[in-house]
Parts: sequence; C-alpha cells; structure tokens
Amino acid sequence: MADFFNTPGGIAIIILAQVLAVVAFVMISLLFLVYGDRKIWAAVQMRRGPNVVGVYGLLQSVADALKYVVKEVVIPAGADRTVFILAPLTSFVLAMIAWAVIPFNDGWVLSDINVAILYVFAVSSLEVYGVIMGGWASNSKYPFLGSLRSAAQMISYEVSIGLIIIGVIISTGSMNFGDIVRAQDGGLGLFSWYWLPHFPMVFLFFISALAETNRPPFDLPEAESELVAGYQVEYSATPFLLFMAGEYIAIFLMCALTSLLFFGGWLSPIPGLPDGVLWMVAKMAFFFFLFAMVKAITPRYRYDQLMRLGWKVFLPFSLAWVVFVAFAAKFDWFWGAFARWSVGG
Repeated sequence: MADFFNTPGGIAIIILAQVLAVVAFVMISLLFLVYGDRKIWAAVQMRRGPNVVGVYGLLQSVADALKYVVKEVVIPAGADRTVFILAPLTSFVLAMIAWAVIPFNDGWVLSDINVAILYVFAVSSLEVYGVIMGGWASNSKYPFLGSLRSAAQMISYEVSIGLIIIGVIISTGSMNFGDIVRAQDGGLGLFSWYWLPHFPMVFLFFISALAETNRPPFDLPEAESELVAGYQVEYSATPFLLFMAGEYIAIFLMCALTSLLFFGGWLSPIPGLPDGVLWMVAKMAFFFFLFAMVKAITPRYRYDQLMRLGWKVFLPFSLAWVVFVAFAAKFDWFWGAFARWSVGG
C-alpha cells in the first residue's frame, strides 16, 4: 500500500483527498458562519434570530441551502443565458480555489508555493468578474449599476490591501504564508506578532477587507434602498446560493489572511502553550465575529464617502507606510522588529 501512494495514481488520490478535506472544512464552516452572522445581528438588535430548525436553530442554514437547491432556476427572458449561469459559478469557484495556499498549521497546506500572496491576489482580483458578468447578463439596469459599483469598489480597496501586504513582505523577506507565520514566532507570544510593529495597518487592512468583500458599511453594490439588492437581483435558487456562498467564503478568506499576516496564524498567543490548527481556527472565528459586529452596528456609507476614503486616505497612508517599513527594515530600526529575514526566508 505504501508503494501505491508513491505512484502517480496514489499521489493523485492523496491530492484529491486533501482538496476534499479543505472544501469540506470551508463549506461546513460556511453553514455556521451564516448562522453566527444572523445570531450576532439578532442579538445586537435584541431579537432571537434562528431558533426553530434544529437545536438553537443550528440547522437553519442547512434548511436554507436545501430550499435554494430545490427551487426553480428562473432566467429572465432577455438575459444572456450562458453568462448568466457562468457568473455565480465563477464567483464561487474563484473564492474556493484561493484556499489552496492557506496554511492551517505548519505544513498543513495544499500548495506550499513561494508566491502564495501573489496567487491569492491573482485569484481575488478575478472575483470581480463574476459580479460584473452577473450584472451585465441580467439585462437590467439595476443589476448592471450594482456590478459597476462593485468593480470600482473592489479595485479601489485592492490597491490599499496590496500596499499593506507589501509592508509585511518587506519585514519577512518572503511571500510564503508559512514563512510569514514563522517570522512571527518569537519568545514573547502575541507580542512577537506583526500586529505590534504594523499596528496602524491592522485597522486599514480590516476596513479594506470589509470594502473588498462588500460587507456593511460598504455594501454599496447591494444597496437595496437604491438598487433593489444590486447585481444579484435577477438571480434565484441555486445561482443565488452560489453568489452568497462565494461572498461568505471570501469573507472567511479575509479572516484567514488577517490571522496569518498580523496575528501569528497557528501560533499560540501564550509562550509555553502548544501551537496548532485550533489557534488558527479560533482566530479566524474571532475576526468573523468582528465582521458580524461591524455589520450590526454601523450605518452604510455613501458611495462618494467610500471612494474618498479609499483613494484619499487609505492609499496615501498605506503608501507612506511601505516607505517607512522599507527604511526601518534597511537600517534595522526598533530592534529588528521590521526586518526578520533570518527567520522568514
């Protein structure tokens, strides 16, 4: 049996099993993310939220998914049928394949490539095409306006996210997520993580992640008061489910990136406690809780405010931070906190 797994067929089976494990984790997490999002929002508004289907309403997400699966797929008469169907598939598939380079523990990653950050950027930058395709193929002005908003918004805040990550790359000397986490492995526990030297950028990254994933208060592409729910207004049943699943998977990916880049990934916050996958999952769950709380307590921005924040505040600030980190790493300021090449790569 051991010899079989060294053959091309055995290696293919191992890779397939690893892929299915990651997909299963993400999809099962998705069910509870939706449940948690609704429960947190309900608690803030002093409501019960899902509480009937299953114990404490835990099976509500499963019931909703089944409802979408068995409903009829309605395609508008004037829509481009091929693009209309491809749009939600594109959003969902691109959101899923980004997880191929996300490590959950030391060595627990599908593809441990040296340019993992570039891979995530390449995939995430393509996700906007699913939204644009859905808005255009619907042959309706409201979805089309929503898709154009989404394109402008995602492109604007991808620039800030990219510059923030460049600062982390400069500090580590590597674009591999495993190296970035190992560079944060010091004797001070959580005080060795990048959130401390890159402290201002943690807030900019989190806010940019909200805008990048169309989450409140930046859910302008789905502004129901203006665009009747935005780019997916003509979608129903399974295509609508794929759009929503892709959106939540992208949100969970941002939670994973925040954990890896600034909060030590799978590293324990307390020296002496063992590191492991549970720390990584716990950090991702915590950041999703923050995403849900922001949704519940903040009012929606106007579109001009959103664009001004991205281009006139975040872009200059993040660009200035890259210059500062470059000098701090070059001249070894702050006791080497910004230059960890010997550890990271």
